[in-house]
Amino acid sequence: MNNLSKNKIAIVILNWNGVSLLEKFLPSIVNYSDNATIYVVDNNSTDTSVSFLQEYFPTVTLIQNQENYGFAGGYTVALQQVQEEIYALVNSDIEVTENWLQPIIELFDNEPETAIIQPKILDYKNKDYFEYAGAGGGFIDKFGYPFCRGRIFTTIEKDNKQYDDTTTVFWASGACFFVRKSVFQELGGFDTDFFAHQEEIDLCWRAFNANYTIKYCGKSTVFHLGGATLEASNPKKTYLNFRNSLLMLVKNLPAKLVFQIVIFRLILDGIAGVRFLFLGNFQHFMAILKAHFSFYVMLPKISRKRVKVIPKKYFSVSSIVLDYYWAKKHHFKDLF
Repeated sequence: MNNLSKNKIAIVILNWNGVSLLEKFLPSIVNYSDNATIYVVDNNSTDTSVSFLQEYFPTVTLIQNQENYGFAGGYTVALQQVQEEIYALVNSDIEVTENWLQPIIELFDNEPETAIIQPKILDYKNKDYFEYAGAGGGFIDKFGYPFCRGRIFTTIEKDNKQYDDTTTVFWASGACFFVRKSVFQELGGFDTDFFAHQEEIDLCWRAFNANYTIKYCGKSTVFHLGGATLEASNPKKTYLNFRNSLLMLVKNLPAKLVFQIVIFRLILDGIAGVRFLFLGNFQHFMAILKAHFSFYVMLPKISRKRVKVIPKKYFSVSSIVLDYYWAKKHHFKDLF
């Protein structure tokens, strides 16, 4: 009998105007999650999400937020009402598989130092391939650029069982994110100033700085549709990713590295902006400019959130940008 039995794991699904996603993906979670209590957090939807849940899924606990707080704020507000020991924060466009919870439960039971776990995330539209948001577990380079086992920038690997292992990673994807409630509360949860995007990397970095372990569990598999809230081509996504990456660096880097890394990252962002302009993507160029201005405005507030960081190596490669675009290392195995 597992220590984390029923009523110890809460599957918490954040929803905003996603009734079609709930209709499509919620059944798999209900069918394959016997060892969990299921919640849907509605972020003040204007569609029929609430009435749909009340009519067709009366056994699912509904939490209704009073406004759309975004990903970070939506969970932060709602999780105050969730009592279970483990939070499984699952996107509304995730299809789970039979026995997906069992390997996760065993990891938490056997490894008390492990605070956060991510399963294998494959592409719902192309199930033989990894999915962009998380794939086989995440890492960052020296300048805060994220990449995954199975996905570096736009190169997606086919799932040939190469990441069926269980291993330590730097960050876990918010698409399907397991975290101990005690650790989530100790770290203050997601940073609501991020609104959406990279808040899970920020949380994992804070967990890393607090000497907790983040794991990838390849024995558990889910499928992610991806892009259900914001498409990759949406300038707002560009804005949030560029801004939040800078905020994350300021919050989590060792003190002696903050200035040099952030300055260099601003330069790299500028190069990316010029590339967008050259390619005719004016909206994305403007999104980067807007991200930088927002970063400058938020800098004093974000700086106050810094905690004392014991210097230790947080990156696995110096520059994933140079490795990918200059050295043509497009697969994770090529990096080491």
